[in-house]
Amino acid sequence: MANILPQQELFLELLIMSGDIAIASGDEDTILQRTLQECKAKGWVNLTPFGAGFNKASITPTGRTQVKISK
Repeated sequence: MANILPQQELFLELLIMSGDIAIASGDEDTILQRTLQECKAKGWVNLTPFGAGFNKASITPTGRTQVKISK
């Protein structure tokens, strides 16, 4: 399994604690968007259109497993 960066682990833990979250689409140059795209590329997060310029981020079972093994 791939190594997890601190910001990725923090983002995944936020999703575990909060459940699905809405994230504004657009601001591609932010740390949040880069981290989200990295996690999505690794299969740890699903990103689906939510409406009116927002996307819904959801953690996948693989993402939950990654957080558990990183502890």
